[in-house]
Order: sequence, then C-alpha cells, then structure tokens
Amino acid sequence: MRLPDKRCSIEAAITHINDGSTVMVGGFGVPGTPMTLIRALVAHGARDLTLIKNDANEPGMGIDHLLQSGQVKRLITTHLGLNSHAIGLMNSGAIEVEFNAQGILAERIRAGGAGIGAILTDIGIDTELARGKQVVEMDGKSYLVEPALRADVALIHADTADPFGNLAYVATAQNFNPLMAMAAPLVIAEAERVVPLGKLDPNAVHTPGVFVDHVTELPEITEDYAVVRR
Repeated sequence: MRLPDKRCSIEAAITHINDGSTVMVGGFGVPGTPMTLIRALVAHGARDLTLIKNDANEPGMGIDHLLQSGQVKRLITTHLGLNSHAIGLMNSGAIEVEFNAQGILAERIRAGGAGIGAILTDIGIDTELARGKQVVEMDGKSYLVEPALRADVALIHADTADPFGNLAYVATAQNFNPLMAMAAPLVIAEAERVVPLGKLDPNAVHTPGVFVDHVTELPEITEDYAVVRR
C-alpha cells in the first residue's frame, strides 16, 4: 500500500480554518508551540476563534499575535500570568476566558481524543472552579463532571516528521501536542525537518501519521523559537 504524501505549504494548510472555529494549539510556553502556524493563522485572518492552549504565551509571542489581531473570542487555558495583554483583554471583557487546572485541561483533551465524554475529578470541589458544573456522588464522595474537549483543528509543533505525518517531538515539546493531535478531526503539523518515508525510527514516533492531515516543513527556525535550548 502506498501511503499518502501529506506535505503542503503552510498557507494552504491554514486555509482549512474558518471563522468561529475551535483551535487547539500545542505547547507549554515556548516549547512545542507552533509559532509559524500561529503567524500563518494571523495572516489568514479567521476570526471569532475559540483557542484551547495551556497558556497565553508572552506579549508579542505565540498566540498573543492572535489576541492582538482581535481574532480570538474565547480562550480555554490554565493561566495567563505571563501575558499582561491577555489579562487586560479578559478584564475588559474583550475575550472570554475559561480557566482549568493544568492536569484537568490535559485530561479533558485526552478524553476528547479517546472518545470519552467527560472525566470525573474532585479537584475544584467547593471552590470557584466548581461554579455551574455538574456534581455527581460516587462511593460517598463528590466529583465534578468535566466535559471532554475536542476542537475543529489542532496546530502541532514537531521536531521531525515524514511525508505521511508520523511525528517525533523533542524534550518538553512532548507536552500537549500528542494529546491534541488525537482530539481534532483536522490536524496540521509544522516540523523542523521532514525526512523521507522510512527514515524516521518507528520507536521514535510519538504521534502516528493516521492522526495527521497536513505536514509543513518550517523554512527557518525564527527568533520565536530561540528560547528553546537543547
């Protein structure tokens, strides 16, 4: 069987994102954040987006470009602490923000990728995080029902890809990227290098290509990625 070649330009891949889309964006701070795909989404111009990302990056970096361009309607995240601009948007009501405990966000995404409707957790019981959420009793304990998270599109950063979309991450870039690659029907991956099919060690593949729809090779590693040291 001949495996499809999923390589395309970044501009062509990003055109699949529409106004009102829910977009998962990998990364934890800088490591694993698809900086180039984010800039392409800014240029593309889709608006009223719901973003799901661990953090809001820093001012002038990563998804802050989408916040500055006014393309974001809602942000589902764990913290904004490094981005004063995002905090200002939230406080002014310019964007809606839903906070999650970090592990809960990861688990909700994992559940979305696994086809599970929700998770149960005692984290947040009797706190502000429980406001408006369903509570169930089990074996005498109370649990919050946290719905699984899925998106229309996931934007992923990988170190190495092959043309079929098998992906390998490096170090802490293995954060939210593998989970998000399973939780969206359309997955766009940027890779620092694309090697011929068969050259990627099967034992090094973290995300199998069956989960990936488009592969783009980064033309350069820009200053946005410079904080990463290996």
